[in-house]
Amino acid sequence: MIIERQKLNLTESQSKLIKSGWGKDAVEKVTTEKISYKSDGLKVNGYIAYPKASSKKYPCIIWCRGGFGNAGALDDFNAQGILGQIASWGYVVLESQYRGNAGGEGTDEFGGADLNDVLNLIPLADEIENANTELWGIEGWSRGGMMTYLTLTKSAIFKAAIVTGGITNLNCNVDESTFIKRLFESSLGNSDSINFEEKCKTRSIINFADRLSKNTPLLILHGTADSRVPPHNSIDLSYRLLEYKLLFRLVMLENGDHFLKSHKKEVDVLRKFWFEKYLK
Repeated sequence: MIIERQKLNLTESQSKLIKSGWGKDAVEKVTTEKISYKSDGLKVNGYIAYPKASSKKYPCIIWCRGGFGNAGALDDFNAQGILGQIASWGYVVLESQYRGNAGGEGTDEFGGADLNDVLNLIPLADEIENANTELWGIEGWSRGGMMTYLTLTKSAIFKAAIVTGGITNLNCNVDESTFIKRLFESSLGNSDSINFEEKCKTRSIINFADRLSKNTPLLILHGTADSRVPPHNSIDLSYRLLEYKLLFRLVMLENGDHFLKSHKKEVDVLRKFWFEKYLK
């Protein structure tokens, strides 16, 4: 249940920057709102974005943010740009900041009980007038990719999924990425914790890829020069997906960093095509 909704009120200079970075349609053809909703009895914050045109109903997409805690949480500017761009393609978009973040109640568990904050976005679409609740997609970047994979083990509702630079293996005892090491140590505790290694395993889809939804075509994007989430995260997972005969496409982008800044246009084309192929 949505308990609060508030339309964003961006400045003229912010709107100008968004139009430059994500396209004018992300501002002019979309309504974006900040929301609060109930998840496991907690007040959790997030955003929704949807086309202004109400003449038809639009498929729904959940967008999973990256980072941990408030690092990586969306603000109004990025919500209008990131979510607004997807909404301008003809979708209703829902995003969670995850519990404990951006003023929400509870504690971010980095893929623990906070996974319910993603799943609990699904019934919210019933409260959005132009949402087609029969068609669902999901997308995540970095930690959001991990959340996407985990969500796909809990629900088969999604007809398309996209993961970019997603974490598939936390490699708790391997010091190959300072970024991931800081991420899981700050979120899961430390190596002295009795449950630390088990928590790492249960958040690493590489260990149970057979539980992924068999009904969800998956597009995986990763930069070959990603220094935050090692590229082999996606490559290693692809072998498991082949083993279990899951439908996917892997695209490794040459010299792409974690944010794929030098490949933005190409990435947007790939993402838009994937959603159009399976959701329209």
